[in-house]
Amino acid sequence: MKFLVASNVLLKQLSAINGVVASNPIIPILENILVELEGNTLILTASDLQTVMTTRLEVEGFENGSIALPARLLLETLRSLPEQPVTISADQATFGAEISTQNGRFKLSGENPIDFPRIPEVAKNQTISLTSMVLGEAIANTLLAVSNDDMRPAMTGVLIQMMGDHTNFVATDGHRLVRYRRNDIRPDAQSSLILPKKALALLKSTLPADDTNVTVEFSASNAFFSFQSFSLICRIIDERFPEYENAIPKENNEILTINRLEFLSSVKRISIYSNKTTHQIRLKLSANKLTLSAEDLDYSNEANEVLACDYAGKNMEIGFNAKLVSELLSNLSAKFVDIKLSEPNKAGLIIPSDQDENEDILLLVMPVMLNSYN
Repeated sequence: MKFLVASNVLLKQLSAINGVVASNPIIPILENILVELEGNTLILTASDLQTVMTTRLEVEGFENGSIALPARLLLETLRSLPEQPVTISADQATFGAEISTQNGRFKLSGENPIDFPRIPEVAKNQTISLTSMVLGEAIANTLLAVSNDDMRPAMTGVLIQMMGDHTNFVATDGHRLVRYRRNDIRPDAQSSLILPKKALALLKSTLPADDTNVTVEFSASNAFFSFQSFSLICRIIDERFPEYENAIPKENNEILTINRLEFLSSVKRISIYSNKTTHQIRLKLSANKLTLSAEDLDYSNEANEVLACDYAGKNMEIGFNAKLVSELLSNLSAKFVDIKLSEPNKAGLIIPSDQDENEDILLLVMPVMLNSYN
């Protein structure tokens, strides 16, 4: 195998798929990237058995072939080079490879490409088409609420509910929940599946921020995404997602409207003085006034701040984890948000005040028990 390619072009494509490569893989071959040359098309594939990502690029090919090359060594070599043409050749008998540059040669040992896991076939049961911007928004709005608890595997991914007239993207870690609804994604058939966090994070970092078309195909066990020169296949999490609709309160009639950035800045400042374990802050609501406060009893530190808001409900005090609230607020772009409450011991809802007609964002955050300080 032998081909000529610009170092920066190859580096960009390798970097895009390198996130799939595990640091301590189950089998050693997964530390490698499969490199295949077909004419003037170079195909690069990374896999961790659960997720497979492939990219294609045009090169000047001289001799077809394939080899598995160590991802870390290949990437570090390319990162250290100035932009220039490089020639990469591989001996199909010994699986040795060589990178030739304007000023030197770099030899590295590869592995037999036959040992690299096969790319799974996707028996396409359902197909939807959407833009990369819409998919990127859906991922960005839900990924932060995905759980890292492997004991609850269903919550380590994002639920996609295709409802016919809309599609829901839902994530929860038990302390907060995000439901991101798209009214402009209308699949032909109703179905639902859970996609893993790692695959979605890779998609988020690779998707272009424009109207590039993305084809999404599903089978009983895998999901397939294709756009531009990239394709990604991931295994679906075969678990039952919690009945999240039951957790969303229906009678949160105490509604506070506030400037999102002002509220976010205040939460961040007040949280500096909160307990470093609980991150608890207190929200005291009264007519058109919101008082935020926090205290760290261990160090006698405390802070409070008053913000103007639009609120005509009953007086109330409620506690929240400042870290969770600030992450949810940071993920939004709306100028104003509605905070819907009912009782101090019941979940609060954060909803952008002005939403696009094609999207509907609902954020749920669980309250924390208030400390006894006044």
